[in-house]
Amino acid sequence: MNFKTVKKQAIIVDPRHPTQPKSIPVEVREDPLTGRTSRICHFGLLKWARPDLEKLVAGTETACPFCPDKVLTATPLFPEEITPDGRFVRDDMVLFPNLAPYDGLGAVATLGSRHYIPMAEIEAQRIGRGFSLAFDFFRRVRDLNHPESVYHLISWNYMPPSGSSLIHPHLQVFATSTAPNELRQELMAAQAYLERHGSNYWDDLVAAEQAQGERYLGKTGRISWLAGFAPFGVAGDVIGVAEGCRATLDLSEPDLADLALGLTRAMAAYDQMGLYSFNVCVFPGAEPDRFARLHVVFSPRIYYNPTLHTPDTTALRTLYGEGICAAFPEEIAGMLRPHFTVPDGP
Repeated sequence: MNFKTVKKQAIIVDPRHPTQPKSIPVEVREDPLTGRTSRICHFGLLKWARPDLEKLVAGTETACPFCPDKVLTATPLFPEEITPDGRFVRDDMVLFPNLAPYDGLGAVATLGSRHYIPMAEIEAQRIGRGFSLAFDFFRRVRDLNHPESVYHLISWNYMPPSGSSLIHPHLQVFATSTAPNELRQELMAAQAYLERHGSNYWDDLVAAEQAQGERYLGKTGRISWLAGFAPFGVAGDVIGVAEGCRATLDLSEPDLADLALGLTRAMAAYDQMGLYSFNVCVFPGAEPDRFARLHVVFSPRIYYNPTLHTPDTTALRTLYGEGICAAFPEEIAGMLRPHFTVPDGP
């Protein structure tokens, strides 16, 4: 496993100390699987100022289509062949077609009736039930032999910095025969790795990170948690790798509970840094893909300038596809690890 790093130094003259040129370390890290690069730069304290979230969300429930008084009238329905009831329901969670679908089988799943839940208060049970509801949809389209039932994808945009246009917690759920860019590149690279080395890349990565120790966080059930070596996000990423799972539907109900538990531990850690928003994506293979290993990426999101609502989706990230991280992932891992080494439980 090659963790490739190019170390650089940026020399500047700080006007506050004009006689003492300042050297600032920069690293360009290469993802061991795909070769995607990420830049470690702009070092500062891993602490962000949080806005008044109660003020931010005040009144947003009035027009929210996902709240319980509107969700069964304001949201669309599936055709009868998908489900005779038009929607999938579990307790107070509802899954329905996306009005702005990403694919031919796009859906949204609400995470219950509560309109606003602070990040550190989102329960593992709530996340697990939301994932289970998504699985009801995935199993249905699989049993129908729907042509789009190849990759079963779940993503989560939580709070405005993540790109979410609604406060109410919800998942994006879709089945597609067309893998998104990063997933497609990872699957191609993982297949090449298996052909070259005779082993699964993700299994080798977990073993290497556990042996090396600096970025290994811990385990919940058969989900191993790592801090990303070449992060997508400004505050680093958390990666959960599911042992023995290739496709999304390989996950059992206990796996979903363990996955949800790990996500809440990441949320608790980043909450202490002042962060309150994140993206999550599930990266599966198709069922026959021996080289695949289902994994999930949790990536917190920030505003560079909270007053101006300046997003962290700069040209470098959006158009060049270059990750920018504000601290060494090993330093971030040190702040995350205590949350992952507590005994398993709610």
